[in-house]
Amino acid sequence: MATVSFLGNTLHLVGEPPAPGEHARDFLVHGYASDRGMFPVTWPDLPLKPRLVSSVPSLDTPVCSRETKTLNERIGELGDAVAAYTISVDLPFAQARWCGAEGVDNMHSLSDYKSRSFGNSWGLLVEETQLLARAVFVVDASDVVTYAQVVAEITHEPDYEPLLAALEALI
Repeated sequence: MATVSFLGNTLHLVGEPPAPGEHARDFLVHGYASDRGMFPVTWPDLPLKPRLVSSVPSLDTPVCSRETKTLNERIGELGDAVAAYTISVDLPFAQARWCGAEGVDNMHSLSDYKSRSFGNSWGLLVEETQLLARAVFVVDASDVVTYAQVVAEITHEPDYEPLLAALEALI
């Protein structure tokens, strides 16, 4: 069983996260848009181009907020060549409100609140808290994971440079 820590305390992940070379795993999460309300999203619904998947415990915390805003800015530099997603268990309405208030428009928020489908499928559900672990993945247009980083200490941000280099290598 994979583990991460929170302030030095060990937490257990349900399953094993995907490793580079593995195919991306399906899931069912939810998005929200003011013009269409809440809607389901599965892995096959995402565009077939390089994708960044960022998993965070909650957008409404300092580290998750900083990470998502940093990725939003850096992804914006790549334009439409990539698709980028932040997944948390925050409610879809709260995610949309947070993204609007923070000006986050390059990172699309998706919610795993209902069934923890993403967390279970991608091995990122923290058993003790039922929140998602902090992790980042780069997936190519053929649905193969090319980069994976599960952040060992949840209160730390991911290492951005290798993540962005892996994404840029695909475009």
